[in-house]
Amino acid sequence: MVTELMTQITTRPVTTENFADLAALMEARGGPDFCWCMAFRDKPREDKTAPAASRKAWRKGLMQARVKAGGQVGLLAYDEDTPAGWCSTGPMSEFRRLGGPKPEEPGKVWAISCFFVPRSWRGQGLMREMVLATIDLARFSGASELRASPVAPDAPSYRFQGYVPLFQSLGFKEIAMAGNRRHIMRLPLR
Repeated sequence: MVTELMTQITTRPVTTENFADLAALMEARGGPDFCWCMAFRDKPREDKTAPAASRKAWRKGLMQARVKAGGQVGLLAYDEDTPAGWCSTGPMSEFRRLGGPKPEEPGKVWAISCFFVPRSWRGQGLMREMVLATIDLARFSGASELRASPVAPDAPSYRFQGYVPLFQSLGFKEIAMAGNRRHIMRLPLR
């Protein structure tokens, strides 16, 4: 099924009021409900022996608790009122080490760790809109820079972190590599 072109793309930070929209995206077919975008976030040690369903519920609970506590976990993209994409973002202090040099002002650096856009919404500029909205949100929140770790378009893995050309087109500059695929990129916000 191919969705018609979006009529009006908007983005909204995830809050308790729209957490159900995030859950709908995560738990939809092909969604990242296996990790709930907690893979790069600091969290308690996980019970790797627990059944997969229990681990999914545990990660969802961790994400929901962050939202209930008022934490910034990311943005949702909407086509009118339909959730159509997710960008995991927030202060870098919320994430485990994503790679690259240690920030000079750790409390003032934000990161984008991953995206999810369902197949039916892909190719319509959602990722770009979410990065632009993240730049605005990070700047409004007092961040001095925004970091991301995208991959080359032909990379066989880590594609959920976006592609280098998109970030380059928005002014991000490469500052390091994390492994042999992830390009650590930085955008000054001041």
